[in-house]
Amino acid sequence: MSHMSADEFRRNGHQVIDWIADYWESIDHRPVLAQVNPGEIAAKLPHHAPEHPEPFDAVLADLDEIVMPGITHWQHPRFFAYFPANSSPAAALGDLLSSGIGAQGMIWATSPALTELEQVVMDAFAEALGLPEAFRHNGSDGVGGGVIADTASTATFTALLAALHRSSGGRARVDGVATDRYTIYGSSQAHSSLLKASMMAGLGEQAIRSIDVDPATQAMDLDSLRAAVERDVAQGFRPVMIQAAVGTTSTGAVDPVALIGPVAREVGAWLHVDAAWAGVAAVRPELRWINDGVAEYADSYVTNPHKWLLTTFDCSTFWVRDRQALTGALSLLPEYLRNPASESGAVVDFRDWHPQLGRRFRAVKLWMVLRSYGLTGLRRHIGAGIAQARRIADLVLDDPRMAFAAPPVLGLVTFRIVADDNGTRLTDEQADLVTMTAMELVNASGVAYLSHTKVNDRTAIRIAVGGWRTTDADIETTWEQLRQAAASALATAPPTTEQPAG
Repeated sequence: MSHMSADEFRRNGHQVIDWIADYWESIDHRPVLAQVNPGEIAAKLPHHAPEHPEPFDAVLADLDEIVMPGITHWQHPRFFAYFPANSSPAAALGDLLSSGIGAQGMIWATSPALTELEQVVMDAFAEALGLPEAFRHNGSDGVGGGVIADTASTATFTALLAALHRSSGGRARVDGVATDRYTIYGSSQAHSSLLKASMMAGLGEQAIRSIDVDPATQAMDLDSLRAAVERDVAQGFRPVMIQAAVGTTSTGAVDPVALIGPVAREVGAWLHVDAAWAGVAAVRPELRWINDGVAEYADSYVTNPHKWLLTTFDCSTFWVRDRQALTGALSLLPEYLRNPASESGAVVDFRDWHPQLGRRFRAVKLWMVLRSYGLTGLRRHIGAGIAQARRIADLVLDDPRMAFAAPPVLGLVTFRIVADDNGTRLTDEQADLVTMTAMELVNASGVAYLSHTKVNDRTAIRIAVGGWRTTDADIETTWEQLRQAAASALATAPPTTEQPAG
């Protein structure tokens, strides 16, 4: 067996970098959504590993000819279907460095720099977002801190384990949990990872309390939350965690953390803030209103640089106010991991901060992004996305056929088609059909990729802005395609029966 020599690695590596650069430069001319049928890619791939080594050029050729037609291009400037998953040049190079170093940072001793760089980066990032000092490793009380997880779903699960440890006085890790006693609260718009966390923790779906939202804002209704908590306490349940969303997936709604916090504190429930998408916007000081109440009440907080903040997936930043609840729930020290540094208590072993033992050198790519762009560049990027979303919102307002399904938030606009070309209002059912048809026509065109949601049980289109290559021209191109699609959808819709809108 022979490995690539250093010279072969350099030559092949240069090819890969050139391939990526060419891909980014040409991506605008590709259809955003993969144009293949189910099973089409698999049918073209060899189903057995080759007996003998193949040339690297052959692998790249198959990547171009077989794999790429089945790629939906998340880095495309007109990818608006889901929250961004930016993979900027700085982050891609950071990810390459992590792969090349190939270190495993499960404990401090296995690579001290992995742990210490992550601590410093997490503290610096918390400061950049205006998060409380209590969340920092170097905070004045020295009991909080942050860790990089793979996704916000893992962070939510981890927060729940910490909450159970605290609520049970440590008994949960020894005796398990009584699934009929603990309750968890999130709005009806909470991410599905909250339900999955409850399932994985052994509490099951029955522990989840889905709290109503304000129909206008889609944010958690405080009276409904308080009523649910009071009802459960009266019936002998123990509220273990309340999750507040800062930027829901459906509409970008921001739950009132400052009002939810006192409810959690009254019953001793852990308050977890899921700001997976929106939290990074707080690099702009004027947007830190999204985190009102976090400093006073949040026990844990998560946001994803791998969405809007130019950092290649996966990089989810998770902070806790009290690390003892977290490590108490998850700390184990088998003999093969014992070492003088860990037993001294002078270092952090991040293996105790999440379910996984093994961990990649994720901090290096966030470090590269922070240093390559600086806070000025990151603020400019967030500001550009918000300005482009504001342009879409203006276009919605200017089109008499359109109406917001929920208030625009940061880089997300949610709207529906509610009237025909003559201004006659559609029925709700007609509007649902026309809205969905128009979106599907845009997606089929390959020009842009949009997604839909349900707001108050009615169909709406989501346009999530924030790609690192999106320009104002891309916004105009997408809107023109949507305008034409709306006209086509209305032309084939059943006749309207209601009165003119307005």
